[in-house]
Amino acid sequence: MTAAHLLAAAAAAAASSSTAFRPPLRCLSRQAPPALRLNRRRPFSAVRAAETDAKDAKPNAPEKAPAASGSSFNQLLGIKGAKQESDIWKIRLQLTKPVTWPPLVWGVLCGAAASGNFHWTVEDVAKSIVCMIMSGPCLTGYTQTINDWYDRDIDAINEPYRPIPSGAISENEVITQIWVLLLAGLGLGALLDIWAGHDFPIIFYLAVGGSLLSYIYSAPPLKLKQNGWIGNFALGASYISLPWWAGQALFGTLTPDIVVLTTLYSIAGLGIAIVNDFKSIEGDRTLGLQSLPVAFGMETAKWICVGAIDITQLSVAGYLLSTGKLYYALALLGLTIPQVVFQFQYFLKDPVKYDVKYQASAQPFFVLGLLVTALATSH
Repeated sequence: MTAAHLLAAAAAAAASSSTAFRPPLRCLSRQAPPALRLNRRRPFSAVRAAETDAKDAKPNAPEKAPAASGSSFNQLLGIKGAKQESDIWKIRLQLTKPVTWPPLVWGVLCGAAASGNFHWTVEDVAKSIVCMIMSGPCLTGYTQTINDWYDRDIDAINEPYRPIPSGAISENEVITQIWVLLLAGLGLGALLDIWAGHDFPIIFYLAVGGSLLSYIYSAPPLKLKQNGWIGNFALGASYISLPWWAGQALFGTLTPDIVVLTTLYSIAGLGIAIVNDFKSIEGDRTLGLQSLPVAFGMETAKWICVGAIDITQLSVAGYLLSTGKLYYALALLGLTIPQVVFQFQYFLKDPVKYDVKYQASAQPFFVLGLLVTALATSH
């Protein structure tokens, strides 16, 4: 969950964190083999697999992107084609992947709309903005940074020019950023509970649960992302259900039907998460990660992906129709049709070549469908 990063003096926090919540990251800083240590002057050394396997994989790996041809805009968003940067604050921002924040921000908006209690007052707008900062820059930034940390071996194959495998940022700087973003997100969650007058700190516990889910998604020994089904569903829940719940809890009450409906929407999130797995097939296969494109092959995985997205939205439209929300059901159906068109036009033709075009074309209709569903449940 997911812009200032609220980077405060957390070097001390990283060094003296209580054992009650200390990620196994710290054990890497002293006892990791020399090949896995980072510094600002030496590129990260790939791969855990045998050296012969790594060498075999190199011909298919992307070459390091030349700094001159990279885009400064892409660098700030944390997406492919980024310019090689030396400014540490721009590198920190790149690690948080701001391009991934909008779905979380939108999820908070949907939750606030679904509560039926949001009003366009200064206080309610301020509360929602703080909740969006918690979900987006802080906790999504934490999620993306910790994911890049544990994905450094894969990125050394798929995207060796990224900040960690290229050595553009040091190990201690990455770990400090992880702690600062995590603590900032949890702190804002606690603040929102106090502000909303909650007897039970539900937003804080949602933030804790989301942070824990992000950790076990990326980190061994569980590393949920190793399993294409579980990992992508967890990712979908993090991007759709959790921010929605936070927004709704901030202004109203979470009800069982909303929990079921948003969990169902997380299946569509699973499909969206699969879209990003196609570009990482080479690295996933080399390191033994069972993403769905690796496990089923590209052709089958494409249809699993679009099926999860489309069937979920049709099911939600059916649910809205069954509860007497005819116009909302028709609106959601109307927003699903262009997504299907773009799936055939781009994604099903070549999910690697057209992934950016497909997501830019289809996902706006998906997120509008989320808002339609939220408004339907508020009435």
